[in-house]
Order: sequence, then structure tokens, then C-alpha cells
Amino acid sequence: MKPKQFAVIGIGRFGASVATTLYEMGHDVLAIDTDEDKVEGIVDQVTHAVVAESTSEAALKQLGITNFDVVIVSIGQDIQASILTTLVLKELGVSYIVAKARTALHGKVLQKIGADRIVFPERDMGIRVAHNLASTNVLDFIELSPDYSIVEVIAPRDMLGKSLRELDLRAKYGLNVMAIRTADRRINVSPAATDVLSEGDILIVVGENDEIQKLGRA
Repeated sequence: MKPKQFAVIGIGRFGASVATTLYEMGHDVLAIDTDEDKVEGIVDQVTHAVVAESTSEAALKQLGITNFDVVIVSIGQDIQASILTTLVLKELGVSYIVAKARTALHGKVLQKIGADRIVFPERDMGIRVAHNLASTNVLDFIELSPDYSIVEVIAPRDMLGKSLRELDLRAKYGLNVMAIRTADRRINVSPAATDVLSEGDILIVVGENDEIQKLGRA
């Protein structure tokens, strides 16, 4: 994987997590915040960390912000600064902008002014936790749209010892098995119909949310 250049604006809990994870994955990461303490706290965990005012076009130009592949606006409480920063980035010609939104209205505004992707960390985590609590077999849940998702599901006991062909999840639930993760954490990508499920196997499936819930309760 070719390393990319990322800039993360706003080093709160979400921004710091994104920045340090991208850096650990081998990418170049510039962390930007107006709080000197936050910048000092992350300086050893990213490529560069600077104190700068993200609503200032001149400051962002000086940082060469348009040279980055992706800029993540993760400003938390200050919605006005989040919107102004996104607007300045768009006007400067940044190629891809990811913006964190606190509310649906905030997200709509960010989308209107040109953010390429809007993320709702609190909402998305709430959805994932709710699905995990409601269906004990469901380990993780990623919403693709209001109707479709990808989930990790522990293979129910009545499926053990059976092949994917025998289970025929596509016919029964309308779900496609994308991969199987075994108990020893090996990944079987695009499993064959003859593959048999064993205890501890985790299915990564994609399909309609209603059908996924049925599988989670199986």
C-alpha cells in the first residue's frame, strides 16, 4: 500500500485517534490544532504537529494544505470553526475533505459547502453498540446505507459442522458471506460453498438490516 499524506485538523479524542492510527499504518500525518498542549501531546505520534488557526486561509496555505491527499476536519465543540475550516479548505482546492459532524443539521451544512464525506462518530458508535447489545452474536456493525450493512457475526451453534452450501444464507436471509475469520484469527476471503464452519468462526456478511437481525438472533 502506497503511503498517503493526511492532515487532521482538531486533535480531540476523535482527531487524535484518527491521526495516530493513520501514522501507525505508515502514512504521513500532519496534526493541526489551536491548543498548544494538544499539539505537544501528539507530536511524537505523527509525522508533524503544529499550532495553527484552521479558519485562516493564509495559515493553511503556509502549511501547504493543498498538497495533502486527504484533510480530516475533526473539530469538536466549535461548529462555526468546523464549517469555516471546511469552507476555506474547499476554496483552496483541497482534493478530498472528510468532516466530522455533531448533528444532522451540521452534517447537511458541511455537505452543502463541499465536504466529500461526513462522519458522525457518536451516532455511528451508538448504532454499533445498540446492535451488539440487541444481538449477542453480532460483534461489529458497519452501516452502508439506511437499509444495508456489513456485520461480523459469531457462527451460531446450529451452523457448526455445516458448509456454506448447506446453510445457503443467500436463499434463507438474502445475505452474502464476504469472509470467514477463524478462531485462530486467520481470514478466509471469498470462502467457497464447500467451506465448513467450525466453533469460534466469525462470519463477515453483507445484506439488508432486517435479515441481518434475523441471523443475529439465530
